[in-house]
Amino acid sequence: MSSDGSVQKGKDGRKNVVIVGGGAAGMSCAATLAQHPDKFKVTIIERMGVVGGQATSIPLDENKYGTSWMNDGVQGGSPAFKHTINFFQKYGHKQQDVKLQVSFGQGQDSFWTNCFPSHLVDRFSGDIRKFGRVLKVIKYTMPVLGLVPIKIMLRMFFFNKEFGEKMVFPLIALFLGTGNQTANVSCAILERLFDDPNMKLWDYDPETLLPNLPLMVTFPHLEKFYGEWAADLRSKGVTIRTNTDVTSILKRNPKTGIVLQTAPFNPEDKKGAGEGLGMQNKNAPATTETYDELVMCILADDAKKLLGKTSTWKERFVLGGAKFFDDITITHSDTEYFQKNYETRFRDDLCANPKSKQQEDAIAFSKNEQPGPDNEPAGFRPMYYTHSYPEDMHKIEMAFDCTNYQHQFRQDPTDRGSPAPGKSPVPYENHIFQSIFLDKTNSHLWTIDQIDESKIIEKKWWHQLGHRWQHYVRVVPNMMFINRPGRDTHTTFAGSWTLVNMHEMACVSGIAAAYRLGAEYVVFDDFAEDLLKKYLLISHGVIYKGGKKKKA
Repeated sequence: MSSDGSVQKGKDGRKNVVIVGGGAAGMSCAATLAQHPDKFKVTIIERMGVVGGQATSIPLDENKYGTSWMNDGVQGGSPAFKHTINFFQKYGHKQQDVKLQVSFGQGQDSFWTNCFPSHLVDRFSGDIRKFGRVLKVIKYTMPVLGLVPIKIMLRMFFFNKEFGEKMVFPLIALFLGTGNQTANVSCAILERLFDDPNMKLWDYDPETLLPNLPLMVTFPHLEKFYGEWAADLRSKGVTIRTNTDVTSILKRNPKTGIVLQTAPFNPEDKKGAGEGLGMQNKNAPATTETYDELVMCILADDAKKLLGKTSTWKERFVLGGAKFFDDITITHSDTEYFQKNYETRFRDDLCANPKSKQQEDAIAFSKNEQPGPDNEPAGFRPMYYTHSYPEDMHKIEMAFDCTNYQHQFRQDPTDRGSPAPGKSPVPYENHIFQSIFLDKTNSHLWTIDQIDESKIIEKKWWHQLGHRWQHYVRVVPNMMFINRPGRDTHTTFAGSWTLVNMHEMACVSGIAAAYRLGAEYVVFDDFAEDLLKKYLLISHGVIYKGGKKKKA
């Protein structure tokens, strides 16, 4: 033991680190630690059969659907996801640019899009302009107004009720709709999505709220990428054990270090959504293992349960503040269901009269009469849809047309990086959709039973963070008090839930955990470095002291 109470390094002089969870956070942490094989002995324990967490892929019938695979959990993000993109490129994978097209609601009274002018946008033009002014008010009153939930803010500033229900909630649900908690998202996150260079997904548009065809990216074959990433880490000495469950943590203190038990885990034995760690293989023989440091890259409620009696009151308070919900994604090809519940085609009656040359061009683009900005191929091809329940307009179903969204449906399958301009479009009857039904306690509202069972490709449950305002009062600002590497608990927490549910944030949280353990950060981009700097201050309460410049 050292004089300050910290655990001494092992006999070979290296710190023995166990990472529980092999998703984006766990892999990013391991990759950063693996840069120092002389300082760290690294083990990842992952209960599923593959690493990647929610970043999974599924096989498809290429002859029918136009590609042999699709990503079914994490599909894409912003060009600002610098760490994510850097990891992709390191292994020869490349994200692909896509111009985002959305279709919200149905009928003249509820429909709007960012592709052409609509009657709803015309109706709420005053609210849209006021929304921009309120975003500035939120920015300059962040410590107070930033904690207010969106639904309260809309009432405080006297926005039209339907503006919130038909425009604001569907838009925010695009990335933060998990658990159907969009109305409870804090204003701080709302403002950051429009204004923070590190987090923003699009620019605010004073005329249409969401800009015309903003640039996004779609991700490469994630299962293949994570497989190659895991193979590389193993070659660098990282131990990755899949199909292994951490069933309990027995001790965490300076004298013993981290003492935990593991057992074999079979993912096929899962009985339903929302099962926590340690629920399976109760009769399997347990193995007791000891480490110097613990990095928990699993969901907060799973971490709280796993820590059990070893948890501190601070950990119980912080981890217990994160609220998770059980959502289900149905991947299917039921075009009849999709056309019944969403606006999938351009119609003259949905289009408002143009007020500018730009809007005239947008209409011509949507009618397939001329290409869009940057020579974007013409046509209204929505990728993201929402459907609000008449019984409760705060509750939303989300959906993707994956064929329109994911790049591989439009590329030569023999070359993952080359577009295929001559490739015939996939017939609409063979499009693949994902319908996402949020919070199983609201299942009585779902339209899930309308989907033709014979056209369902996969059903998958997800245990997802709800971005409630309470999360940014109780969890986010207090993470710094429970991240204690090298101190009494020798425990660090990482995962997108520590701030906001994005793949990029998961990567940054894992890198930050490794940095706190003593690993160097290799600077490859000033923008990316700035995000890590901010994250370390928010979640760890430490000042970033600079990293190692990447060799040219």
